[in-house]
Amino acid sequence: MPAFLRSLVERLASLRLTVALLLLAIVLVVIATLDQVHLGIWAVQAKYFRSFIVFQQIPGAGLSVPFFPGGYLIGGALLLNLLCGQFLRFTLNWRNTGLHLTHFGIILLLVGELITGLLSVESHLTLDTGETRNYAENAFDRELAIVDVTDPEINQVWSVPLSRLAHREPIALPGCPLTLIPVRFHENANFAMRSDAPNAPASPATIGFGPQVVVQPAEPTYRPNEENQPTAFVEFRGPDGAIGTLLATLAIEQPQEFTAGGRTYAVSLRRARIYFDFSLTLIEFRHDKYPGTEIPRNFSSQVRLRSADGKEDREVRIFMNNPLRHGGYTFYQSGFKNNDRTTVLQVVRNPGWLLPYIACVMSGFGLLYHFCVTLVFFLLRRNAVAGGADPGPPASPRPATGGAQ
Repeated sequence: MPAFLRSLVERLASLRLTVALLLLAIVLVVIATLDQVHLGIWAVQAKYFRSFIVFQQIPGAGLSVPFFPGGYLIGGALLLNLLCGQFLRFTLNWRNTGLHLTHFGIILLLVGELITGLLSVESHLTLDTGETRNYAENAFDRELAIVDVTDPEINQVWSVPLSRLAHREPIALPGCPLTLIPVRFHENANFAMRSDAPNAPASPATIGFGPQVVVQPAEPTYRPNEENQPTAFVEFRGPDGAIGTLLATLAIEQPQEFTAGGRTYAVSLRRARIYFDFSLTLIEFRHDKYPGTEIPRNFSSQVRLRSADGKEDREVRIFMNNPLRHGGYTFYQSGFKNNDRTTVLQVVRNPGWLLPYIACVMSGFGLLYHFCVTLVFFLLRRNAVAGGADPGPPASPRPATGGAQ
């Protein structure tokens, strides 16, 4: 290995760097925990732990400056430090097998968290008794849905992510004659009827229910029991020119319809949908209680699972600690409403869900193996010393050379 490359590896494998990174991780956890009071758990997770750099907004300046290394940066540096230390300090022999397994388990745990942060998706599926759905609604993402409802048998759907509505750039829909131009966007808003606020400024909306509503921008909320109401004014244009400006908000679920070019379109701002290649039908939801009390004993959903190709058709019971796993998704019993006639299933897609289990087993077995090997050599050495012979100390990991320590 070239001298400069070995020197770089030695510095990256430094134990001082390990301690410094662990201290940064502790400080990051403390700061995030304190900020959770203002942002809530999900916003804190995205801001501090699933980012490379934590940015802090300067009050009154409208600027965000780098404040602290984020979880991805600290975790990535720890992973690199561990890999370099593994390569540099430990020889490959059976006595060090336990240490190798333990280190690879920790590496796998870090990689699993990265995969979970990048690829996992959490959503919810709400089903009334007898209802069938082949999609779940994302717990965090929102979208503007434009549906061509001209044909009652077939609906064509276009969706625009909420993030694109925050920029005043024309949005062309593939295969659709309409063009969207965001006019105004609010991350959160309050609403009032114009009849209750006659002196309010005129609304930018010209079609739909927007002209009758007064929109009042509000500060985003991060409390777990509160939800933001993202709101956008969007101008629609067709081949013949401007159609009008429409108010789209998550606060009103009813789609608004308009006609353009002989086609009828329904527009709504909704939770982003995740479609499956199978469907679930709620047959029955059970909310059992202990006799003579109001204490819940069981929550369960009896559902019918049918694949799109018709090859699979079966009934499944979902209850606490017994989820349904199918098609890469896991369905957990999450809640209920509507007098026990509606079930709420939490839907999780996490390609790396097995990695933490494998990592913990590897690390646990590695530590146990290393402990047993060390204990055996200790007992052999003690017996040898008692018999008048000294076999010498057991083999230990090869120390790093150079000035990195």
